[in-house]
Amino acid sequence: MLKRFKHLRRSTDVPDLTAVKQALREQRIETPSWAYANSGTRFKVFGQPGVPRTPEEKIADAATVHRFTGVAPTVALHIPWDRVDDYAALSKYARDLGVEIGAINTNVFQDEDYKLGSVTNPDPRIRRKATDHLVDAVSIMDETGSRDLKLWFSDGINYPGQDDLRDRQDRLAAALRVAYDRLGPDQRILLEYKLFEPAFYATDVPDWGTSYAHCLELGDKATVCIDTGHHAPGTNIEFIVAFLLRAGKLGAFDFNSRFYADDDLMAGAADPFQLFRIMYEIVRGDALGPGIAFMLDQCHNIEAKIPAIIRSVMNIQEATAKALLVDRDALRTAQREGDVLAANAVLMDAYNTDVRPLLAELREDAGLDPDPVAAYHRSGYQQQIVADRAGGAQAGWGA
Repeated sequence: MLKRFKHLRRSTDVPDLTAVKQALREQRIETPSWAYANSGTRFKVFGQPGVPRTPEEKIADAATVHRFTGVAPTVALHIPWDRVDDYAALSKYARDLGVEIGAINTNVFQDEDYKLGSVTNPDPRIRRKATDHLVDAVSIMDETGSRDLKLWFSDGINYPGQDDLRDRQDRLAAALRVAYDRLGPDQRILLEYKLFEPAFYATDVPDWGTSYAHCLELGDKATVCIDTGHHAPGTNIEFIVAFLLRAGKLGAFDFNSRFYADDDLMAGAADPFQLFRIMYEIVRGDALGPGIAFMLDQCHNIEAKIPAIIRSVMNIQEATAKALLVDRDALRTAQREGDVLAANAVLMDAYNTDVRPLLAELREDAGLDPDPVAAYHRSGYQQQIVADRAGGAQAGWGA
């Protein structure tokens, strides 16, 4: 294995592969329950045979991803999409399959009352309804043992003058405070942002700065969630990562890829170099540990669900491995000397390294198949769920 890395420009002959391997072994990636279900665009949902009909079947699929990758031991839930009567029992079911319940995601965008917004709605009755949902989600976290309450608001306005921009920020802050004060000592808020859609004139949490400002106001248990698809074209996401890490306010990622807007494609599919740059800042900030939740948030509309999620997990692993191979001593030397080309070359050397043999070796060391996608296809799991899940109502968000 060492021979594969001797061509790299480094201050030492080869990277410390022992440390690289250990970091990769400890990496954890959370998968989303909704990505296993039917999903699509506002134009069409293309149903697939074998998709889950219940939260339990979603968890079973997530456990299957973990079984083949070894690094996806938690699954995020979305309420009410994953509502059950007994969340403690659901957590036990997950543990029996070898996974845990991760972040609890709220939904304040699919109710008729939320046409003009949820927590920022001009109507105090609707604001109360939405805020109560956030508090209820924390109660679910108490039952599942979840650490993270993930909040995304579709709230915004379509026309100038439709509502007061400042009043809406006051209403948002008030709702966030209620949810924050309900958190337990080991729980936290992840506040996501989105540039636009479904609101087109002004979104109430449109960017990382707005999320960051509200999190600062709330306190230490509020952090920013970066969805990699929620930015204007050309946005330097790794700068946002570096800034928030420095400020201690980066709590999570929602990894996906975009070509044009919020495309929700497989992580690393559109711009793998961007994913590498993001992961380098994570490595640079010594933030690969459990403090940052590395989650997927994807919409598999035409591709097979489970293989696509496995591919995303593998893409993140590859980007992480390359980031860990950056010769940081050589990079710092070039930066101090103002050697622009040498500094860039250090990054490019790591990015251009084929890390697939390294990851295959790691999987074999862990008793896993070196090719998780191929192993999944050979397993017969897909054929089994197609047969077992015939009939009933398939889970999906109903676009």
